[in-house]
Amino acid sequence: MASYEPKKPPAPSAGPLDEVTREDAEVRDWDWSVLPEGSVSSRFAAPSGSLAMATMGKPGNTRVVLVPGVTGSKEDFAIMMPDLAEAGFQVVSYDLAGQYESAGAGPENLVPPRKHYDYELFVDDFLAVLESGEGPAHVVGYSFAGIVAQIAYTRRPELFRSLTLLSCPPEPGQGFRGVTKFGRVTGWANGRVGAALMIWGIRRNFNKITPHRLTFVRHRFRFTRRQSVRDIYELMKRAPDLRQELAAATLPKFVAVGEHDLWPLELHQRFARSIGARIAVYRGGHSPCETSPHEFARDLLALYAGSG
Repeated sequence: MASYEPKKPPAPSAGPLDEVTREDAEVRDWDWSVLPEGSVSSRFAAPSGSLAMATMGKPGNTRVVLVPGVTGSKEDFAIMMPDLAEAGFQVVSYDLAGQYESAGAGPENLVPPRKHYDYELFVDDFLAVLESGEGPAHVVGYSFAGIVAQIAYTRRPELFRSLTLLSCPPEPGQGFRGVTKFGRVTGWANGRVGAALMIWGIRRNFNKITPHRLTFVRHRFRFTRRQSVRDIYELMKRAPDLRQELAAATLPKFVAVGEHDLWPLELHQRFARSIGARIAVYRGGHSPCETSPHEFARDLLALYAGSG
């Protein structure tokens, strides 16, 4: 089992830390609806339906699969994708079923049809994406997708080269209970109420994101199916406890989190320790892939270099 390290992975030869953090400090707001130049947009036929996918880098190279969370999309990784592709990886990201440009994918498309989005739907879609490539992939699961990635790993570990959990809920069971300030009231909120509160907070910009980013985030809500958000909220109140299986896993494991995340840092540290993962803490809140994208990509490349 990998040892717990409450620090960043060592910097690769690409450049010292201060250069990378300077790049992040110079990131300016732009139109987040535009994917990076050189990326290819496509549709992927998953069990739940057609998923919107973005790919960057040379086909056949080792893949890095970046999976966004609830109310998110592939564009959340737009700044990071060129860094990873230029380092020699093929980068893949897709919108979860029911989210943004994958809004048409859902439980009604399954055989036999089901009434709700559930863990099986998201895990089966994700495993189909992993199976579509050549060989195992480096995986980054963001927030809710971190739970999905954990479940997928326990079922098909041979498809993973490494596992990175980005701002992932750090506690099993009722995953919202530890959320700073609002955790205690989430237990009584059902999916409809919880999803409404989540969307309301994002629209009101409680995360204090930049103007163009906020415009895009609000634009996504025109497409994202409310049922998917409601069902995911309920799923996050029933997160499986996979810490023992992850602790026994020998692949590289990495927990990445913002210093002002939704959950207190001590919970993320405890989680990383329990599974034997490295942990890195970045400036900002729940979205290091947006606020510290170059530094986060740098740390991923160091992780991948160490994995062989």
